[in-house]
Amino acid sequence: LAGSAAAFAPAQTAKTTSALQVSELELGVTEPLGVFDPLGWLESEPEAFERRRAVERKHGRIAMAAVVGVIVHNNHIVFDGYLSPSNDLKFSDVPTGMAGIATVPTAGLAQIFLFIALIELAWLPASKYDGDYGVGWFGREITDPEEKARKLNVELNNGRAAMMGIFGNMVAEQLTGQTMYEQYAAGHISPFGDGQGVF
Repeated sequence: LAGSAAAFAPAQTAKTTSALQVSELELGVTEPLGVFDPLGWLESEPEAFERRRAVERKHGRIAMAAVVGVIVHNNHIVFDGYLSPSNDLKFSDVPTGMAGIATVPTAGLAQIFLFIALIELAWLPASKYDGDYGVGWFGREITDPEEKARKLNVELNNGRAAMMGIFGNMVAEQLTGQTMYEQYAAGHISPFGDGQGVF
């Protein structure tokens, strides 16, 4: 019990700073929990902290985009035209939910993976640990350290929520066999109920 309580202890005085001039240890710390480090890696592997934070930040950004994509597609907002003219496949023909990926042709999936590899290796490399890719905040450079710290905290915490949200959405879809849209339309909000309301 004492070991698990130590996971929520306040941060030690050692601080890692990024090019953003904001303490990375203070970012993402949400009261009353403090720094969440149940395995004690901040003390046993402090050199790996920046890499883990960069991975958390990048996964959070991807998850936020995924949540928006799921909400948009589940509301049947799609592009006009063809996803694959050679296969006579329109964007509107792609089903919502995880089944949609199976309808994308192999060449389309290869293009998606190549585009992601280009982004990962050239444009937004994972080796850039501070996560600042020079695009600013909606095109505006933030110079005030307090505002920057607040926005980075918001980004980390929203990314964490999005990671849980997209994972929960995928798990619920696999448990119920219904997409998010189908669950809400049927009143099947709880995956453990019988489809007749919340419980």
